[in-house]
Amino acid sequence: MTQRLPSSLTPLDTALAALLRGVDAVAPVELPLAEAIGCVAVGTPLLAAYPPRDMAAADGWALSANDLVGASAYAPLPLAMAPAWVDAGDAMPEGCDCVLDAGAVEVSGPLAQVLAEAVPGQGVRRAGSDVAARTPAGAEGYPIGPADLLIARVAGLEKLFVRRPRLRVVNVPGATTTARMIAEIARAAGLDVKTFEAGARDEASIAEALDASPSDLLLTVGGSGVGRRDAAVTALARRGEVLAHGLALQPGRTAAVGRLGRVPVVALPCSPDHALAAWLALVLPLIDHLSARRPRRQVSLPLARKITSGVGIAEVALLAEEHHAWMPLAVSEWPLQAIARADAWLLVPASHEGFAAGTPVGAYLMRE
Repeated sequence: MTQRLPSSLTPLDTALAALLRGVDAVAPVELPLAEAIGCVAVGTPLLAAYPPRDMAAADGWALSANDLVGASAYAPLPLAMAPAWVDAGDAMPEGCDCVLDAGAVEVSGPLAQVLAEAVPGQGVRRAGSDVAARTPAGAEGYPIGPADLLIARVAGLEKLFVRRPRLRVVNVPGATTTARMIAEIARAAGLDVKTFEAGARDEASIAEALDASPSDLLLTVGGSGVGRRDAAVTALARRGEVLAHGLALQPGRTAAVGRLGRVPVVALPCSPDHALAAWLALVLPLIDHLSARRPRRQVSLPLARKITSGVGIAEVALLAEEHHAWMPLAVSEWPLQAIARADAWLLVPASHEGFAAGTPVGAYLMRE
């Protein structure tokens, strides 16, 4: 059966509200550090100070700065005994608070003289200077990044508690390139992604691949249009419930939302630009809800030129930062090169006709 879009498209806000209804944040899981990157932090432990004591930040001679006042190449300061040599990372000897370069001390047998002054802390990494005591291992409600993992590792942690929603992606034959793009974006966003391919593009084959039991969210990619071989939405209706098909969203008009049991389902179009727009406008808010993520940061810059939009349709614009302004690259229809160049995206609400040039707008970054 050929599926048809309704004469009246569902507003984006209505579709998103239906998708979120009754959906709770997933339970925290404890993951090894290498698997936690991109996941949203929860219950972050408080770390001990690092380094735990003063350490040499460079190779050289460990001394006390107060003992070196007036030392110079013209007035070498003799020492009663040769100073201790330290390598970078060594604990500082008792009573020493600076490290001098190798050439700043002359040693001849048991005799040593200093050729330069120093200040306390010179060449030294102070206790707690890298990580202050009781610093949280990551920011609660935000994704774990490489810097968070660095701090966790130097503090001796091996695992972190995070929220990682489980995503099942069903590729409808003919949409492989788009399905791979969505899966890669999802993995970078910290999701536990499993990909499957329907046996064929017919309703029965797609319905057979719709298994939500191990998932918190299910996506189909392809087959959501109105062509004779588009059957993803009818397959969803056969296995579960279609909440809306045909959204007042451009790109992404033929996307659909529904449920399979209690699991939310989004049917993404086959075209990469339409699928990506629906991902940004529909799937990202759902993922943030499942992850109990705090609001995403928006970057506000003036528009380099105006954006025109039709009332009644929410439109997603791609932007590039140029000369401290947002330059619109594409609205409504996106060439692939615009997707590759985009630094940020902006949702133009259905109630707006667009924005004039010079208007400050808050956009979400494509890569955080």
